[in-house]
Amino acid sequence: QVQLVESGGGLVQAGGSLRLSCAASGRTFPPFTMGWFRQAPGKEREFVAAITWSGRSTLYADSVKGRFTISRDNPKNTLYLQMNSLKPEDTAVYYCAASSGARVTGSLGEYAYWGQGTQVTVSS
Repeated sequence: QVQLVESGGGLVQAGGSLRLSCAASGRTFPPFTMGWFRQAPGKEREFVAAITWSGRSTLYADSVKGRFTISRDNPKNTLYLQMNSLKPEDTAVYYCAASSGARVTGSLGEYAYWGQGTQVTVSS
């Protein structure tokens, strides 16, 4: 089992920045591929970004490409999402997830472990 706890969400004005963190515990952190997803009210959960255990491969949704950066610190068992140039449409609950697969993927079904989420609200 892997336990995931997100933090760093909050209220920010459009154009601002936030850094989300996801602390993992339980089963050894690597070699999981890790991802961030988000869910806005009334919408389905959607992929945001993913990173392989080595960090050499990343994948981003088109809507966040160039604004968000995913990274991980394996010795600290922590995943990050740096979010810059935030827009009101980025408002959502952001979830951290872990996949036992080796490849980077944006498919929700590939992720077996999920955190409880952290709220990000971007005001216009």
